[in-house]
Amino acid sequence: MNRIMSRAAVAAGVVVSLMWAPAAVRAQRDKVDVTGKWAFTVETAAGSGTPTMTFKQDGEKLTGHYSGQLGESELTGTIKGQAISFTFSGEVQGTKVDAEYDGTIDSKDAMKGKVTLVGLGEGTWSAKRQ
Repeated sequence: MNRIMSRAAVAAGVVVSLMWAPAAVRAQRDKVDVTGKWAFTVETAAGSGTPTMTFKQDGEKLTGHYSGQLGESELTGTIKGQAISFTFSGEVQGTKVDAEYDGTIDSKDAMKGKVTLVGLGEGTWSAKRQ
């Protein structure tokens, strides 16, 4: 009887290990790191643009730099799983504009989402790693 219980315990341990291993491999494969330079395409009712963003990721913390039609600006944000969110302030014809980007990281080299230019409207964006 003890021999049967021991074999059952070993078999249960093997099953649990086999179930856990793919999840661990998947978690490592799905780990997101957006650090680097990205080329964006932005479409809004106020117009379109092709800014460049340079990101530095430290865990869930995101910092970086925006360069585009709104000038040059430092940005801050977060990464949680496949979700990305960041903000910065720029300028249009002497008027400050706050930009809020929210999106999804599709792969290690592509992402897309929604942008809100506070006071000017909303739009969409997509980006590819350079």
